Amino acid sequence: MNYVHTSIMPEELLSHLVPQSPDPIMVDATCGEGGHTHLFLSAYPDLTVVGVDRDREIQKKARVRMEAFGNRFKPVSMWFDAFFKEAEDDSFDLILFDLGISMFHFDESHRGFSLRKGEPLDMRLDSEDPISAFDVVNRYDEKKLADVIYAYGEERYSRRIARAIVQQRKTKTIATTDDLAGIVYKNVPPAYRYQKIHPATRTFQAIRIEVNRELDRIEPALTEAIRTLKVGGRLAVITFHSLEDRPVKWLFRNLAQEERPVLKILTKKPLVPSEEEVARNSASRSSKLRIVEKIREEERHGT
Repeated sequence: MNYVHTSIMPEELLSHLVPQSPDPIMVDATCGEGGHTHLFLSAYPDLTVVGVDRDREIQKKARVRMEAFGNRFKPVSMWFDAFFKEAEDDSFDLILFDLGISMFHFDESHRGFSLRKGEPLDMRLDSEDPISAFDVVNRYDEKKLADVIYAYGEERYSRRIARAIVQQRKTKTIATTDDLAGIVYKNVPPAYRYQKIHPATRTFQAIRIEVNRELDRIEPALTEAIRTLKVGGRLAVITFHSLEDRPVKWLFRNLAQEERPVLKILTKKPLVPSEEEVARNSASRSSKLRIVEKIREEERHGT
């Protein structure tokens, strides 16, 4: 089976996330094709990894990849925020979140994550979710669409792009990635078209985040994940842009600066990939890794 996603900062993760107890349990909260999971199962023979992912198609690949590890790999098909909300206190030794979108989704899923493939507008990580990219593009009113593109894509021409989308759909449904990318390209200033990234990149990011509620899930998931982490356990988060990194940084900082801190921050500045890694895997270039250790139980109010 072909695996298209390259795991980010593997050496850094292995050196910081070291199991400290007998029969340790790790949660790979964004398992994907299982690159990080395979790495840890190979390195630590007593480790069990719970691999959480909402996309059943990519999880099939992880199941095949992890067959040699038998019941040391336990796949779970859920959104990570729901998984941790349901998990019991003090259950896990290690937890990893890699908040990036797997290359599988861009290269193999045929769901419109890539703006260069002429695919149907979908962008759902969970194909059972009710709202797709098609719905956002064709049914949101102009203001709401502009707000999404500005807030989640940090796109300076969000209003211009939203206006062009609304005008276009009056005469023709916008059904494919080619349709959407072409509208953006034609309706931004000429100088904006010839940069390192395609001028529709930020718009696509914004719509994908809206469809999957990516940013809405981060803080609730981390809050519950910390509750489920054992004292002495470690939690790591890889982010790829400031919209993801900001809530992670502030949540960790707040819990580490309380009068009786729950967390100790192990990465005062986030770790970033080496020049060698970026040369091997250009997708890693914007990644940041933050790691914390749980140093005491949180107070349970009302109990």
